[in-house]
Formats: sequence, C-alpha cells, structure tokens
Amino acid sequence: MNIAIIPARGGSKRIPHKNIKEFCGKPMIAWSIEAAKVSELFDHIIVSTDDHEIAEVAKQWGAAVPFRRPTELSNDYAGTTEVIAHATQWALDQGLDLEAVCCIYATAPFIQKTDLKRGLESLKSGSWDYTFTVTDFASPIFRSFKQTSDGGLEMFFPEHFNKRSQDLPVALHDAGQFYWGRPSAWLECKRIFDRNSKPIIIPCWRVQDIDTDDDWHRAEIMFKLLKNLDDDN
Repeated sequence: MNIAIIPARGGSKRIPHKNIKEFCGKPMIAWSIEAAKVSELFDHIIVSTDDHEIAEVAKQWGAAVPFRRPTELSNDYAGTTEVIAHATQWALDQGLDLEAVCCIYATAPFIQKTDLKRGLESLKSGSWDYTFTVTDFASPIFRSFKQTSDGGLEMFFPEHFNKRSQDLPVALHDAGQFYWGRPSAWLECKRIFDRNSKPIIIPCWRVQDIDTDDDWHRAEIMFKLLKNLDDDN
C-alpha cells in the first residue's frame, strides 16, 4: 500500500501558525490533504505533528493523526528525512504493508494530482530511492555573484563570465512540494538529492517557497491567477 505523510510542526516563527493559517479560503494544510485525497493514490493520509491545534485542523479536513511527533523531532533542526523515517517506522509497526511513502509538505498549495501520479510512476519505473518535483532556476546560477566585505562584487563561478547563458548547464532546484520514496530509503535516511533520485520537472510558475510574509502574499496572488485560468478553461 501507499501512504502520504504530511509533516506539520507547530511553532513557526517567521509566519506564526503557518501550517493552519488561512490561505485562499482554507487552512494551508487543507490544500495538501485535499491534493492527496483527490489523487486517489493513498490508502492512508497521516499528519505528523507535535501541535494539538494542527492535529485538530488536520482531522477536520480528513487526515489521520494517530501519533504525536516526539520532542526530539519537533525542533528547528529536525530534518524532513528523519521525521518521515519515524512515521514510516510507526506504520510498519502497525503491520501496514508499505510499497511507497510520499512526504507531502503542509505548505504546498500548488501540488497537482497529475504530478503526484507521475512521481509514483517514476518511482516504479526503476530502482529509484526517491522521486520528487524540481524546477529550473529563474537565472543561470553559473553567472551569479555575491557582495564582498568592501562593498564590491565577486562571481561564484568567474570561469563562466564570458560564456553565453544558453551554453551553461541547466541548474535545477527542489520545488518543495512532495517526495515519493521507498520505505527502505526513508528508514535508512538516504540522501534525497542524489543519483538514486529521479526528478519530476514542473514549470517554475507553479513553484513558490513560503517562508516569509512576502512569499505568502506572492503565493496567494499566484494561486488566484492559476485558479482563474483553470476556471476559464
């Protein structure tokens, strides 16, 4: 069977109550729960949280919260892989026969069911540990630079200064939406950004990190525009 695990820690500092703050008419986490339900890929949708309020909202929107996340996995330094490994082990301890485990972020309102399905199909297509959504950087990273201590500029990759942008490699980054993984990969805490992971490439206009108030505002604008496009079609 396949299960979805949505990690949703309480105590967000930059955006208070981020996981359950209203986003375009629903608690943020509700969009992730509904995406998992609509995909019809999962036998169980589980929220891993340390927070009572998040747990109650998750239940209201149809997810299960069968355990409380341990304190040591609820601080600012707890990694996603360790959190999903804990939930995966819990599921195995309950006797669930797991084939694939999908981590879905609680702040990922742009997830589409077709991408979730592509991810599962890709995981099954070979001996991959993980599959997850990625997109390309808006500008070539090989022509990026930083400000120096004296106020000037310094390129990260000066050897590429004279190269045309179309001649540079295409750099990808995590879209921050979901990660399909084999149970063994999660339990062994294998690195996601590695050769044994297969990318699911999606357009950059369906990707937005939500870590600051500015991110949140931009994401709401993007979401409403995309919804209007869907309604027009």
